[in-house]
Amino acid sequence: MSVGFTTKASRGLVAVPIVVVLALGLAGCGGGGDDDDKPDASVSSSRSTESKPDAQEGKSEDPLAELQGPSGLMLKVTLAQRDAGGFVTVSGDLKNDGDKTVTIPAQLSGSETEIVRNGRSLGGATLVDSKGKKRYYVLRDTDGRPLTTTNFSAVKAGESLPVFMQFPAPPTSTTEMTLQLPMFSAASIAISG
Repeated sequence: MSVGFTTKASRGLVAVPIVVVLALGLAGCGGGGDDDDKPDASVSSSRSTESKPDAQEGKSEDPLAELQGPSGLMLKVTLAQRDAGGFVTVSGDLKNDGDKTVTIPAQLSGSETEIVRNGRSLGGATLVDSKGKKRYYVLRDTDGRPLTTTNFSAVKAGESLPVFMQFPAPPTSTTEMTLQLPMFSAASIAISG
């Protein structure tokens, strides 16, 4: 009996460390999941931080510019900011001031095949630096999609859509540029940042 008891006891002694190692391994894996949640929390907080300026933009401040378009469409530019990444973000609201639903003209996407292939957008927009004599086109990602609001087709009467466009940044000495959008009036905007 002592041989059977010893065999069972030694099996138990081997099993205990294996269980402990597995438990610690699983606990280590679980800790990694918590670490993955932490960056998401910071991303969430940065997103909420990003949404706060949007709320401030909606206050009764004067827009940087208003571009009149066809069929009662109007682009109200509320922000044109230079970012550290080497680009300028122009944002605002595309509003239908008319009394009927307006289909967004395809011309706003521009005529480049690569941009048109990705649906309706503001890909035809440009920023013009008249002093530096340069024209800046909407940036594209590696798949050719324009870095602008995309995939909208119609705006109901009185409705407003938040929109944005990203362009390469001009030299830091350039603080005023002209925003051009096909079928819309052009307007001078001040670049901040």
